Amino acid sequence: MHHVLDARALNRATLARQLLLERADLPVLDAVAHLGGLQAQEPQEPFTGLWSRLRAFDPAALDTLLTGRRVVRTHLMRRTVHLLTADDVLAWRSRFDSMLRQRVVTTYRRELEGVDFTELAAAGRAVLADGEPRSMGELARAVADRWPDPGPRPLGELLIAALIPSVQLPPRGLWRTKAGVRNLPLAAWLGRDADPLDPADGVGQALVRRYLAAYGPAATADLRAWSGLTGLPAAVKAVRGELVTFRDERGRELLDVPEAPRPDPDTPAPVRFLPAFDNAILGYDDRTRIIDDAHRGLSVAGERVVLVDGRVSATWTVAQATVVVRPLRRLTKAEHGEVAAEGSEVAAFLTDGETDAVSIETR
Repeated sequence: MHHVLDARALNRATLARQLLLERADLPVLDAVAHLGGLQAQEPQEPFTGLWSRLRAFDPAALDTLLTGRRVVRTHLMRRTVHLLTADDVLAWRSRFDSMLRQRVVTTYRRELEGVDFTELAAAGRAVLADGEPRSMGELARAVADRWPDPGPRPLGELLIAALIPSVQLPPRGLWRTKAGVRNLPLAAWLGRDADPLDPADGVGQALVRRYLAAYGPAATADLRAWSGLTGLPAAVKAVRGELVTFRDERGRELLDVPEAPRPDPDTPAPVRFLPAFDNAILGYDDRTRIIDDAHRGLSVAGERVVLVDGRVSATWTVAQATVVVRPLRRLTKAEHGEVAAEGSEVAAFLTDGETDAVSIETR
C-alpha cells in the first residue's frame, strides 16, 4: 500500500525542491543546474525567477555566466527556449534530438513535405561555418535557393530548433538588455559538440533522477510534460528500484528520490512572485498541486503569478514602475499585507531601488 500524498503535501514538496519555500544560498550556476534550467522564451523572466529563489541574487552574476559561456539559451525541453548550464546542454541535447525534430515537423508538416533533412542540415552548417551569428530568418534565406517552397519560418525553426544544436548569443538575455536573437551552433560557442548518448545510460536514468530531485514526487506523465520526451519508460524502469513511491489523491503513482525533502504539509509558505512560464507550474502534467484547474490557462498564457500559501492566487504585471497585483480570490488581511510587502521587494529589485511601489487591485 502506497502512502497517499494530498495536494498540500505535494505543494510543500514542490516549493522545497523549487527553492520557493525559503530562498537558497546557492551560486547562480548551481541553482540553474538544480532546477534543470529555467524557461526563458521571455528573456528577462529568468532574472525574476532566480531572484525569488536565491538570497542576495545579483543579475550581474547571471550576465557573467551567459557571456562566459557557462550558461546558455537554447531550445530544449518541450521545444521551448530554456536557460541551462553549458554542461547540461552538452550532456542532454542528443537525447532531445528526435523530439525537437518531430515537434517542428508536426507544426509545419505540409510546408516541409519533401525536404531532405540531412541535406538541409548540411547546407545550414555550411552557412554557419563562417562563424557569423545569424537569426533564424537569415539562415533560412541563405538556403532558400535550394528550398524555396517551405518559407523562412519553417526552414529557420527546423534548422535552429532541431537540426543544428544552437544557442542564442548575448546580448540576448542579459539584464535589462533588448536584443534580437542571433544564433551560433552549440559547438562553435562552447568549443565542442553535444555529447553522444552515453552507452551506460542509454535510456536516460540520469535525467529521471535530476527531474525528480527538482520536481518530485511526480508521475511519469509529469516527467513527460516537463521534458517533452515520450521515450523514458525504460529509464523509469531502470531506476525504479532506487526510488520511493507514493500515490496522489487521484490514485496516480508518484515516484521520488529517497533523500529529497518532503516537508510537513503545515509548513508555512511565503508569498512568492513567479515570472511568466515558470517551470514550477509548467513542469507538471497535473498542476493542481500549485494551481487550480480553473486557472490552469494562466500557466500557458504568459501570465506572471503570485503564490500565496504556496498556490497561484494572483497575477502581476508592471505598469509605470509599479507592481500591479490582480488577485484571483479574496485575500485575507494578513495575506494582503504579505503580498504588498513582497511586491514592494519585487518593485525595488526591478528598478534597482528607485521605487517600491505596489498596487493590489480589489477583488
